[in-house]
Amino acid sequence: MTDLPVYALSVRQPWAWAIIHARKDIENRSWKHGNPGLKFRGRVAIHAAKGMTRDEYEDGADWIRRCGARCPHAADLWRGGIIGTVEIADVVRSSMSPWFFGPVGLQLRDPQPIDFIPSSGALGFFRWSAGDVSMVPDPARWMLQEGRG
Repeated sequence: MTDLPVYALSVRQPWAWAIIHARKDIENRSWKHGNPGLKFRGRVAIHAAKGMTRDEYEDGADWIRRCGARCPHAADLWRGGIIGTVEIADVVRSSMSPWFFGPVGLQLRDPQPIDFIPSSGALGFFRWSAGDVSMVPDPARWMLQEGRG
């Protein structure tokens, strides 16, 4: 994919991985009325945030399993850059999707993985730019201690 969207949305792992690889069709947000993000529609880059705690990983991996996918090991998840693109088709306040837990859901479709591009993140929708590999965090000790195989 050569023409990447100008705007990105930062999502913590393993949820970013699930959007691109596990058919996660809703991105949950706590945005309130008046947030400009509620009006966004169209293609957006998915930025995998740098941070990921053990609890975030375990809770996300459990949810991903319940939705029928196998989450990669924590150390294998890219963080600190763009991992793919997706189209935001709508914003909903309820959904039958197993991924929805609200209160607001960005309805997603047509995920497209790309080769990882290091980039800084920001809150909400933001204009992203490519960085260099020095900004990519090393795996935390707990990530390396997990059983792999």
